[in-house]
Amino acid sequence: MESLQHLLLGLSVAATPANLFYCLLGCLLGTLVGVLPGIGPSATIAMLLPITFNLDATSAMIMLAGIYYGAQYGGSTTSILVNVPGQPESVVTAIDGHQMARQGRAGVALATAAIGSFVAGCIATVFVAFFAPLLAGLALSFGPAEFFSLVVFGLIASAAIAQGSMLRALAMILLGLMLGIVGTDVTSGTRRLTLGWLELADGLNVIAVLMGLFGLAEILRNLEDQHTAPVRIAKVTSLMPSRQDLRAMSAPILRGTMLGSILGILPGGGALLASFGAYVLEKRLARDRSRFGKGAIEGVAAPEAANNAGAQTSFIPMLTLGIPSNVIMAMMAGALIMQGIIPGPGVMSQQPALFWGLIVSMWIGNLMLVVLNLPLVGMWVKVVSIPYRLLYPAIMLFCAIGIYSMDNSIFDVYVMILFGGIGYLLHKLDCEPAPMLLGMLLGPMMEENLRRAMLLSRGDPMVFLERPISAGLLAAALLAVVIVAVPAIRRRRDEALQE
Repeated sequence: MESLQHLLLGLSVAATPANLFYCLLGCLLGTLVGVLPGIGPSATIAMLLPITFNLDATSAMIMLAGIYYGAQYGGSTTSILVNVPGQPESVVTAIDGHQMARQGRAGVALATAAIGSFVAGCIATVFVAFFAPLLAGLALSFGPAEFFSLVVFGLIASAAIAQGSMLRALAMILLGLMLGIVGTDVTSGTRRLTLGWLELADGLNVIAVLMGLFGLAEILRNLEDQHTAPVRIAKVTSLMPSRQDLRAMSAPILRGTMLGSILGILPGGGALLASFGAYVLEKRLARDRSRFGKGAIEGVAAPEAANNAGAQTSFIPMLTLGIPSNVIMAMMAGALIMQGIIPGPGVMSQQPALFWGLIVSMWIGNLMLVVLNLPLVGMWVKVVSIPYRLLYPAIMLFCAIGIYSMDNSIFDVYVMILFGGIGYLLHKLDCEPAPMLLGMLLGPMMEENLRRAMLLSRGDPMVFLERPISAGLLAAALLAVVIVAVPAIRRRRDEALQE
């Protein structure tokens, strides 16, 4: 009964004309960036963060969430029709989806992706609505030692799942932790790592760092990798799948939804890991594996369901524990912090309208995506033909104006440019910037809880091992490092990430 009351509260918030507009705007923008190769939700959210500061926190989160799960939907359209994935998550969909299009079943493939996304989005939203309060209730019993260990586990787990060397990922985390403590120490009032610059007294502008790492760096990478191959668009006929198609896709959609819902919660997980995992699972369960890669409908249904479910359940650890599970959630956490709201268990009790309004908006947004996007397939495909040389100057200008308008600070523009170069350099060195960003955002929380725990224990570090939950989280972090360090497991991990 209490859950029903919470959902009714969320409906009253999400169904206001203003929030419906921002949900629609987020879904349309998300579909657009999902269709366009080389932009992606991370760069788009980074660019749009300055705009959301003029909105209230609920409307801002509803729009940003719509961009995220809308991008998962939009990427499937061009993957199927043009064989040009707009997102990394849509690469798997292109394998069998484009083969279905070449066989004259483009409409069925698009309908499969739409049905899978919608069903997964609805089920995952229920999962968020009923699982998040339980996790938030558990988090309320956490003390400083437990929160410190939870952050350590989250950072180590994200490094273990990150692509490339585990050592490089850990180095990125340490670099992020150092960037996170730049500024004035709130306890002693001394300035740390500011290089004597007054502009760094309040620390690095997180939004400037985000826009540099995931906006400008993305432009530099895309300018280097641009190709001019002609786009061949598959013809779309009937969108109605047959009864046999519906039977074939139903079980993969449910399996993909369950797998994506679980992987979305894990640190370093989310839509990308879920889509690849769902495809591998379906291929292993299939009686005839040779059909995969040749137009198997299961190869479209499962990954699309998994990436949408993973996108939505990834909100759970960010909202309830304050631990972002991936880069997009780190940006969402940054948006909340800039609005004066600290992500964590207090969000549900102190900001119930925001929490439940965001959850109900996911249902509304998934319905909007299905109703709007199937009729607009032709328009989205034409967008792919826009030359990137016309897009990147507008993106760069938008980034510069957005970051300057926040505090009227040219220094923040310089920070954005600096981290754009750093992001491009990290790409060249095969170092993922995501662990660094997580370290930067979670570093202050980690330091604060470390200090509190040591003060309460009168300087005894054994407090982290004497408390069962804290000891369990640290043991899990150590186990993750040991498992990845085993040569055979490390080799299989690297092979899976390369695939």
